[in-house]
Amino acid sequence: FLGACLYKQDEWTYANVLMPVVQIALDGEDAHRWGVWAASKNLFPKCNFTPTRSLMETKVWDLTFPNPLGMAAGFDKDGEGVEGIARLGFGFVEVGSVTPLPQPGNARPRVFRLYEDKAVINRYGFNSAGHEKVLQNVSEYIDKKRETPCILGINLGKNKTSSSAVDDYSKGVNTFFDVADYLVVNVSSPNTPGLRNLQAKKELSELISGVTKARDLKCKDGSRCTPLLLKIAPDLTEEDKLDIADVVLVHKVDGLIVANTTVSRPDSLLSSNKNETGGLSGAPLKNLSTTVIRDMYKLTNGKIPIIGVGGVSNGADALEKIKAGASLVQVYSALTYQGPPLAKKILQELEELLKRIECKNVSELIGIDVEL
Repeated sequence: FLGACLYKQDEWTYANVLMPVVQIALDGEDAHRWGVWAASKNLFPKCNFTPTRSLMETKVWDLTFPNPLGMAAGFDKDGEGVEGIARLGFGFVEVGSVTPLPQPGNARPRVFRLYEDKAVINRYGFNSAGHEKVLQNVSEYIDKKRETPCILGINLGKNKTSSSAVDDYSKGVNTFFDVADYLVVNVSSPNTPGLRNLQAKKELSELISGVTKARDLKCKDGSRCTPLLLKIAPDLTEEDKLDIADVVLVHKVDGLIVANTTVSRPDSLLSSNKNETGGLSGAPLKNLSTTVIRDMYKLTNGKIPIIGVGGVSNGADALEKIKAGASLVQVYSALTYQGPPLAKKILQELEELLKRIECKNVSELIGIDVEL
């Protein structure tokens, strides 16, 4: 009976039986590693729900997303399980963050579940197999006959000991330009010393100028010009947001990902792990990330497509992000508590909400809660 429920992707069984057992048996990082391994072997049951194409298909940049829900960077850091993740129902998968050279990241333990808060704190620190290995992994995914093709994003990071952020991110552009559907400059992880300083206006302008030049040089040979996105933190002042909006508009950045994990700790947190160092994700991040999405959508006059991420665990959460200005939505931490049926659940609920209000396509609702 249990096996049948798991195979049929019964949400209650995963959330109330399997995932609690996993949380007892394995610490956060070991569970994460097993999840990536299972995805790499296509062990997760394929999603048995197909979203209505006319309602859920989303066109952003020059790409057509089968649905607006994606797997955020951080789960499949090295591109080992893209096919297995896509099988869960996601319209796109973002791999990374990937650093030029392999690096181990911070010492364990570095992942902490906050059960009572439906949240996670991590301080991985850009652990990465490096450009060469990740390129090999994603190339194998692209080259083989894919059962479940999806849009592939590559999230780029810098090595901890690197002396030049521009060089590191430009290397990422040059390495993954031909295999990625979109590229992300991640300057918002709280777990790499000094990284978030790159969000300051002068530093960010110099970085984006250098990286966009590297991207544009690759475009000149007639190749498709891979979209370049910037991933930002939720812990921004109003001045920070204004500065970032100015930089992305001036340098014609193709998109924003809003937002990474937060270093703040809401008073509402109950877990004994709440004071662990690192970035907080999951339910407590939801309202903060939605506020930043709304602000950035307004500050860019709705001209820069946004991928909204942070605290999404159901269809209503996804729709809230879209109405605040997100063209696409990503999830990650909710998988810790709901397991593999998460994408199916969110897509079903989102589609039902759209049908209830007689919406013809989800993109009609992008930013409708924001007054420009």
